[in-house]
Amino acid sequence: MSEILTIIILTGFAGSCIPIGGTIASFEHIRPYWIEREFRHFLIAFGGGILLGAVTVVLVPEGISSMHDSLLAIPVLLAGGFIFFIIEKSLGLKRRESPQLLGMVLDYVPEAVALGGLVALGSPVAPLLALLIGLQNLPEGFNAYREIGGRNNHNSKRTLLIMCALVPLGPIAGLVGYVFLSDHQAILGAIMLFASGGVLYLIFQDIAPQSRLEKHWAPPLGAVFGFCLALVGEMLVKSVS
Repeated sequence: MSEILTIIILTGFAGSCIPIGGTIASFEHIRPYWIEREFRHFLIAFGGGILLGAVTVVLVPEGISSMHDSLLAIPVLLAGGFIFFIIEKSLGLKRRESPQLLGMVLDYVPEAVALGGLVALGSPVAPLLALLIGLQNLPEGFNAYREIGGRNNHNSKRTLLIMCALVPLGPIAGLVGYVFLSDHQAILGAIMLFASGGVLYLIFQDIAPQSRLEKHWAPPLGAVFGFCLALVGEMLVKSVS
């Protein structure tokens, strides 16, 4: 299989989980309401755990390695968190707060760029990163749909069409990473670290606060499950290679 086709398949799979999550969320609400509320918060936490796992077991280690263990990795990671903060604050001032949708787009695109670069470098963790992106997009798509659904002008079909329109962003970003970053390993590493900083900001600013429910313990466990799933994938990749 050619590398370009591999990138399209991997990023397309990861992106398709966005409308799949939205479609699941478009079904009738779960009854009783407390089960639906706890399930939704569990998914928010699960997505946060996957994001944290992707950062700690793939993006940061691969990013630092690609930058040849340079201390420049630290300011790049910090810059990612700061820029994501600026973007979110700017959108918030314009009264377009959609933390789940915003977080999904902001982490999906740079991760897809990194995925394309990893395929070009022949990295064995590329399929793992694709799996993690897909697993995080699924609950993020679910929660983003419910987030948008809470608005007065919500239209189910339009929301799902918007989510479907986000899918091609992954293959496009992946091909950009493949074409322009295959010979620039340090830049690829910087992108992974930049995305990591942004993802960490989103986890603790938007995702973690939303996942918590008073006197409920299942949602935080979702974060643990998500992180462990990412860790298992990384361990399997190491055992195979």
